[in-house]
Amino acid sequence: MSPSTHPIHVVLYQPEIAGNTGNAGRTCTALGAKLWLVRPLGFRIEERHLRRAGMDYWQHLDWEAVDEWAEIENRLAGRRFWFFTKRARRLYTDAEFRPGEVLVFGGESNGLPSRLTERREDACLRIPMASEARSLNLSVSVAVAAYEAIRQFDKR
Repeated sequence: MSPSTHPIHVVLYQPEIAGNTGNAGRTCTALGAKLWLVRPLGFRIEERHLRRAGMDYWQHLDWEAVDEWAEIENRLAGRRFWFFTKRARRLYTDAEFRPGEVLVFGGESNGLPSRLTERREDACLRIPMASEARSLNLSVSVAVAAYEAIRQFDKR
């Protein structure tokens, strides 16, 4: 599929846990979204935990792994990027999502590096949570954000 055939693109920047990536892939399959993985990954694509989390959905998923962030910017040029980080001031529900946009999530341990977010404050979004919680699970964050984006522009 070409990038224009997907309602949204989900980018996982250096994900570390196969199960989270598998579950994010399952969500992308359910939505018709494309999943992009930016290396290095904390697991091998062939890992059984990835397949198990994605179950039989992985074969239907349109996904791609790239070696560096610049490739994402080049391949998805012209699209609006949204960066999900707990350091953002703006809530994800305050964003107005449109078809074809790019939702970017960081790895489980470190989130997104500041070099990707520091000059893009208006494009940084957060999912609210109680102060006692350090973070949400990566695959949960993907599901929350991706379904909100789809909800806004696609009344399935």
